[in-house]
Amino acid sequence: MGRVQAHQELLSDPTQDLVLIHGWGMNAAVWEPLSATLGPDLRLHPIELPGHGERPLLHPWKGGPGMLDAWADTCLKSAPERAVWLGWSLGGLVALAAALRAAERNPAQIQGLILMTATPRFVRALDWPSAMSPETLAQFHDGLLADPTGTLSRFLALQVRGSDQARETLRRMRHDLATRPFPDPAALALGLDLLREQDLRPALSRLDIPSLWLFGSHDTLVPAAVATQIKQLLPGAKTGVIPGAAHAPFLSHPAETGEIMGAFLNGPVPWRQGPRPGETDETNPTRAPGSNEHTRHPCA
Repeated sequence: MGRVQAHQELLSDPTQDLVLIHGWGMNAAVWEPLSATLGPDLRLHPIELPGHGERPLLHPWKGGPGMLDAWADTCLKSAPERAVWLGWSLGGLVALAAALRAAERNPAQIQGLILMTATPRFVRALDWPSAMSPETLAQFHDGLLADPTGTLSRFLALQVRGSDQARETLRRMRHDLATRPFPDPAALALGLDLLREQDLRPALSRLDIPSLWLFGSHDTLVPAAVATQIKQLLPGAKTGVIPGAAHAPFLSHPAETGEIMGAFLNGPVPWRQGPRPGETDETNPTRAPGSNEHTRHPCA
């Protein structure tokens, strides 16, 4: 069976496994609303990052270039075979790293990726203008030393800024955070290091599985303009922008987010393939002919 055919069969499997990786400072409780959004035909597998929620940091953890791979390996060991992975923000970076490592060791383990307000590089650069300023990230890093709780609270507020549902989304995130143990401050510092130091753009050419990249039109942390840059780096990727959403569209706009995710998970033809120029893709009517752009939620 060819690799593309295997992806086609998996994305149309009604009993599909979906691995869920949360963002910086959060925990697995943030995914609870997804079961109602996506329906009962998915087996959800929330995995907490090291030092977050119920998962210990496993001291001593050291920073450096191998830290992202270490976090990715931790998640891979807890994940089922032949699953699609959904990673949000920092969790998206970890999921992307996991998919790249799985491609070398066990290509069947990760069959598709959904990257929620995630990016291969979180910090702004001359050739990557749509990203967080290094100064903003440095402020959060410095704040952790004096006030971990307050710093995390400010980061949550920044994630919802500009959203149509900012107040309700922030309330939900604070509630979810309180249902699990507070993240280890050392893990928070390591997570910020990953956001500051990692750049997976050169590795995207090795990503040979269907991928969906979702952004919020009002996101101040990962601007929606990243969608255009993703298409340049990974032409086969599917991208979408949720109007009115900020950094957590699956919480603020669950119906719109679920619609696009459901089409990706249930579509018989992986979006990475796409119709040939000039052809109409009858199996995916929400995709414009000859492109991988979702017509209901166009990219900025």
